[in-house]
Amino acid sequence: MTGNNGTAQAHLREYYGKTLRRTEDLRFGACCTTETSSRFHEILRLIPEEVKTRQYGCGSPIPADDLTGLTVVDLGCGAGTDCFILSRLVGPGGRVIGLDMTEEQLVVARRNAESVMARFGFAASNVEFRAGFIESADSVPAESVDLVVSNCVINLSPFKEQVFRTIRRMLKPGGEFTISDIVSDRRLPAEIRDDRLLHGECLAGAEYYNDLRDIMETAGFRDVREVSRRTLEDRVGLEGARFCSVTLRGFKLPELDRRCEDYGQFAEYDGTSREQPAEFRLDGGHLFERGRPVAVCRNTALLLTQTRLAKYFRVTPPRKHFGIFPCAPAQREAKAPESCCG
Repeated sequence: MTGNNGTAQAHLREYYGKTLRRTEDLRFGACCTTETSSRFHEILRLIPEEVKTRQYGCGSPIPADDLTGLTVVDLGCGAGTDCFILSRLVGPGGRVIGLDMTEEQLVVARRNAESVMARFGFAASNVEFRAGFIESADSVPAESVDLVVSNCVINLSPFKEQVFRTIRRMLKPGGEFTISDIVSDRRLPAEIRDDRLLHGECLAGAEYYNDLRDIMETAGFRDVREVSRRTLEDRVGLEGARFCSVTLRGFKLPELDRRCEDYGQFAEYDGTSREQPAEFRLDGGHLFERGRPVAVCRNTALLLTQTRLAKYFRVTPPRKHFGIFPCAPAQREAKAPESCCG
């Protein structure tokens, strides 16, 4: 890439390759979270400190169900913390590919891969780290991936729609992406957008929440679900913009409606996910108790029957169209500006 975008990439390589040596070097709190540590502390005990001290992320974009055997791509993998966690979760029969453009980070990940595999007790490595751009991911074939994750990296790209088009290209039919990233409650002015420090700290590249949802839909992902959000304390400039970290999940399903439509369907969780035996959380607005049928819109019914989640659910067939389904507004419509990040 050339021009200003090439200059921006060079700056990011320098920032994440040489300026940042550990998480504590970050100036702002956008890319600092303890969520991964709290969720996966047992796995993290097996990962070397050299890797963990270079952990930059705003959330934990790893689904909370059985990932055994999946092929996963981590866009912007850095030194590999999330990749190694995923390696453990997918097991010897799965595969994890970490992709990053910063060689210094990849050197750390590759240097520690063999010892991590030994600590996991794996006879052969199921993780590899590749150099490349998240906008193209040229080394990953089309429709070869079950799950794509990314932790506070897509905000750094000036070509976000291309990133999501690439995610769609990589995913198998019914495949899923789960990303954690920074969004803002308004479109940021040029003085923030052009600030290199704020860009490297994951704030200047934050997309207006509604624009990000439009970008994902344009790239082919309808009805992307919000899993969680966390308000950030960071304030920059005089604009008054507010930032938050959101975790989003979307599926490669072409049949999804633009709105939640009611076809008289019910879904019942059977309790077979080891990680969520009593209740299964699909997203921030859908929690399924084991054995309790819940009315669902057609889109949710498709997510629970046309993806890997089908093994956990019994869903009644569609009866007839009854009009709009009364889903939670926060899951279907962008929140008002004053509550976008709260």
